[in-house]
Amino acid sequence: MHTVLTIVALLVVLGVVVFVHEAGHFMAARWAGVRVDAFSIGFGPAFFKWTDKHNTVWKLCCLPLGGYVSIYGQEDMFNRNKYKALPKEKKVGHYLSVPAWKQFIIIGAGVFMNFMLAWFIYSATFMFHPKTVQLPVIGQVVRDSVAFKAGIKPGDVIMKIEKTSIDNWGELIIAKELASKHNADVLIARKKTLINVTLAPAERWGLIADGSKTMLVKKGFFGSIYSGLRETYHQSKNLLIVLKQIITGERSSKQLGSFITIAQVSGQALEIGLFAFLSIIALLSVNLGIINLLPLPVLDGGYLLILIIEAITHRKLGGKAMEYTILMGWVLIMLLFAFTMWNDIARVFGWN
Repeated sequence: MHTVLTIVALLVVLGVVVFVHEAGHFMAARWAGVRVDAFSIGFGPAFFKWTDKHNTVWKLCCLPLGGYVSIYGQEDMFNRNKYKALPKEKKVGHYLSVPAWKQFIIIGAGVFMNFMLAWFIYSATFMFHPKTVQLPVIGQVVRDSVAFKAGIKPGDVIMKIEKTSIDNWGELIIAKELASKHNADVLIARKKTLINVTLAPAERWGLIADGSKTMLVKKGFFGSIYSGLRETYHQSKNLLIVLKQIITGERSSKQLGSFITIAQVSGQALEIGLFAFLSIIALLSVNLGIINLLPLPVLDGGYLLILIIEAITHRKLGGKAMEYTILMGWVLIMLLFAFTMWNDIARVFGWN
């Protein structure tokens, strides 16, 4: 039963996040007057398909680990001679028939929808699911720990870590994890005095929460909208910091996971409850948005960067060099997929 629940959770999470992303591309293309040939959830052979009145083929495929929208003529952006050679009637609805700024919107709409989904879920969670949170008040400080040596005392309130404002203990844990590999500037409140301290790099700072200091968080409509936006921003920022730390070697790349990790986390969240499960969907949606903005040629960020370069230089990119660049992008994506799969398999079998 647990395995079935995990599989169902994975399919729902990936299905929702991928559908919203691809729906962004789809709606933007329709708005711009560009033809959409196919909208697919999953890859491989289709076990269900339907053609709408605009001749877009909607498909559910056997391998539900992603999806795509097939936009008429998008592949010709690096072979514009092919587009120019088309007869006039074949150019109608072609991707290259619309100006560059509309192409930019079509490509960026998927990421935009991912962030909108996360914002909506986080806002709804704040509005309809009041919860008790642990305030960032120190109950105990472990003797001889970095926090003890820095002068932090029981009763102190953590206000800020680096440039991140801290409102609850959950935010403290995330910010501490991100700052644990270097000297961290921490702002604390002691009675009515604000004090800046510096904590040395350490896996554990030696801080223990005051369990009696909690607060019921219940927000109205506008408060929920603001808090949802703030949470979306913080999750995006945290992911960028983590990616930077992995690239620079401050954080182990073994922390990267594949759909196996997504399945396990999603299944656990579904067992906890609806709002925990929705939070996983929001977090994955943020992750997909950020990852797609990376400037790799096969990702949305790569195509957006190409459009920006073309706008600045007033030159259209293309030719064999661009084809090889796209190919290398696909190779990098496949290598990353294989690497994250290996990380998960090694973790499951205890090989690392």
